[in-house]
Amino acid sequence: MTYSALPVAPSLAESLGSTKCEYRQLGNSGLRISVPIFGCAGFGDPSGIRPWVLDEEDAACLLKAAYDRGINTWDTANTYSNGVSETIIGKTLKSYNIPREKVILMTKCFWAVGEDQAVQHALMPVEKSKDYQNMFGLSRAAIFNAVEASLRRLDTPYIDVLQIHRFDPLVPLEETLQALDDLVRSGKVRYIGASSMWACQFARLQ
Repeated sequence: MTYSALPVAPSLAESLGSTKCEYRQLGNSGLRISVPIFGCAGFGDPSGIRPWVLDEEDAACLLKAAYDRGINTWDTANTYSNGVSETIIGKTLKSYNIPREKVILMTKCFWAVGEDQAVQHALMPVEKSKDYQNMFGLSRAAIFNAVEASLRRLDTPYIDVLQIHRFDPLVPLEETLQALDDLVRSGKVRYIGASSMWACQFARLQ
């Protein structure tokens, strides 16, 4: 691509000067993301079972610093600190008046989100509890429930990239993929992806 010899506008020059990262398209999609991506698994509630996570105040400062330097792609999951990571991201966007369209929010679904910080589905058997039915896995009901909850915590009308966090052998692939397709068509999700699976499982989803 060639550019004219016109001088760079002051606002663009300032933007270019503060941009400290690169951008590339995500996979075969047209979505442009920052390199690196900012991982938010370490944000949450230190009073829970993971005392090493950063609280809202410290996490928000890091997110703002990343945004100011061009790292505009933030990756989280519904299960990180039982949704607190997502909540911190949503609050940060609002408190710093960051335009929603200038960040790429990536989140994940599969694990149930505990109703208190002492419950972590990845470490505890919650599948038999009356309070967590259709709140985990990749059934249509579970995916839709997870997305609606993530939208509330992120305080956003859409998720840029929704990733399934594990492979679910108990649900027909067609059901999972149809649910993801319907979410994209609804506008609540713009792109889909997958995380933390064997190569053969990725292949089955193609």
